[in-house]
Formats: sequence, structure tokens, C-alpha cells
Amino acid sequence: MTSTYWTNVASPLGSLLLTAAPDGALTSLSVPGQKGGRVVQDDWRQDRGLFREAEEQLAAYFAGELKEFRLTWRTDGSVFREKVWAALDDIPYGSTVTYGEIAARIGAPRAAVRAVGGAIGANPLLVVRPCHRVIGADGTLTGYAGGLERKVRLLTHEGVL
Repeated sequence: MTSTYWTNVASPLGSLLLTAAPDGALTSLSVPGQKGGRVVQDDWRQDRGLFREAEEQLAAYFAGELKEFRLTWRTDGSVFREKVWAALDDIPYGSTVTYGEIAARIGAPRAAVRAVGGAIGANPLLVVRPCHRVIGADGTLTGYAGGLERKVRLLTHEGVL
């Protein structure tokens, strides 16, 4: 029995690969060429209908009509990664925070900034879990699994740049 469903959704970032559990909970969103991104497996089942709500919300986001995703998702990471990923959910549209601020929000010591960066880089839900809103302490755009050019596009879209 297949436990992973998938579809592709067109976007200004390229074709997005979405995966979901059988109950429809989104499990990943990858962009083409993404570091650590998912690729379709032979035993996955394509089912565009399961992703209708995600497709509609992504279209509204890219059209500038949606600022907060209201999707059901399920991720599978360590306790630390899940804390970091949950902290991403609290970064408002059109704003940025630093890796150090994320560490502080989850109660991690300043020395944990690299680990926070690693967890952010492993975020399986690009765009909907806004890891693109995390920047370096000096304001530079650092690291993005989907490529810095996409980070720039997303932050420009949100009016940050």
C-alpha cells in the first residue's frame, strides 16, 4: 500500500513537488534542484486532488492575496528540529529574523546557532514554513536549500527587499 502521494504545482519558483500522507497532511514541498529536496519514488501515487487546497493557497500567496498558510502538515524530525521548524511558523509575512533570534525563541544557547541553521536547512516544507525569512546576524541573506536566488524572490515578493 502506498503511503506517499505527490503532485507538481506550477509557481514563480519553478515546478513545486508536494508530498502528502494518505490523510492529506502535507509532508514536503520541494523546489527544483533543492539541496536535500525530495524526488518522486516508484511506489508513490500521483493524486492532484489531494493537494487542491495547497495548490489554491500557494496560488493566492504568489498572487499577493495570502500572507499565512492554513494547511495541515506533518513533519518528521528530531525534537530539536521540530522546535526550530515550529519557530519558523511564528515569523510574520514581510519580516525577517536572524538565526540567533530563532535559537533564543526555542530556548537554545547562542552556541546553538549552527545547529539551528542546520535544522532550518533541513526544513521539508519550503515556502509554507517560511525558512526564507531567516537571515544572517549582519542582515545578509545566507543559506537557503532552494537557492539564494529563490530566497531573494520570496523576500522581494513579501516586500522585505
